[in-house]
Amino acid sequence: MRKIKFGSTDLDVSAVILGCMRMNKAEDPVRVIETAYEHGINFFDHADIYSKGECEEVFRDALKKTSIKREDLIIQSKCGIVPGVMFDFSKDHIIESVEGSLQRLGTDYLDAMLLHRPDALVEPEEVAEAFSKLEKEGKVRYFGVSNQNPSQIELLKTAVKQPLIANQLQFGIMHTGMIDQGIHVNMKDDRSVDHDGGLIEYSRINQMTIQAWSPYQYGFFEGVFIDNPKFPELNKQLKELAARYGTTPTGLASAWILRHPANMQVIAGTMNEQRIKEIAEAADIVLSREDWYSIYLAAGNDLP
Repeated sequence: MRKIKFGSTDLDVSAVILGCMRMNKAEDPVRVIETAYEHGINFFDHADIYSKGECEEVFRDALKKTSIKREDLIIQSKCGIVPGVMFDFSKDHIIESVEGSLQRLGTDYLDAMLLHRPDALVEPEEVAEAFSKLEKEGKVRYFGVSNQNPSQIELLKTAVKQPLIANQLQFGIMHTGMIDQGIHVNMKDDRSVDHDGGLIEYSRINQMTIQAWSPYQYGFFEGVFIDNPKFPELNKQLKELAARYGTTPTGLASAWILRHPANMQVIAGTMNEQRIKEIAEAADIVLSREDWYSIYLAAGNDLP
């Protein structure tokens, strides 16, 4: 498994993350964790809202049945969403959420904690107080954000003392807005519109790891594009290149993301052991520049 540096730290982490949003639906969560770990995945992503905390509990109970040591894993969780009600980055909510995740996960510390979707009422000073308390007490090692643009991150940095080392963002072959805008600079077509404030470049400049969520989806949870008849040209290209590189279309879609030099991780949310293996093994594939662009074009994109 290819390893990358986690943000600006010296911590080596797997390029593939196992997303645990569906952990409570796994037929055998013990084997899911073991399969991931056996194939080099040492990074597990949670959130306090995933099935109202049940996914963290299932992970805890399953991990206890393995021989894997806690210190050999990178366990990350996220907080800040009160489902259907509001987003909450208040000091009390952040601390309470982390305490809850620690209890449900059965661990004394999180390797990383990310602020989930942006809170319009965020007070950077409150976030800073929460982060400092959690760091001082040894409950969180590293901090980051999710779904935030450069200005929102810079606002947090006016008060937060810890480096923000990761940003979890939707990205994949069929969700390429962060790349489209860069390619279509100085144009007036739809792809030239900057929706994200130059997130790719900002992340590279500031050594923030981009964690690509829903990498095999198109739209906003509309479905999977792999083997989907809506995308015949893309799937034809994926199958041809997958055969050449000795992988599967799913593996190739993962390798496409990891080919980008922006220090990305792929979040694989599958609970299928065979698919976990495919994705993990594909992390070592390095696509040629020509093949990378051929997939980008087959997905319906164009070049100026």
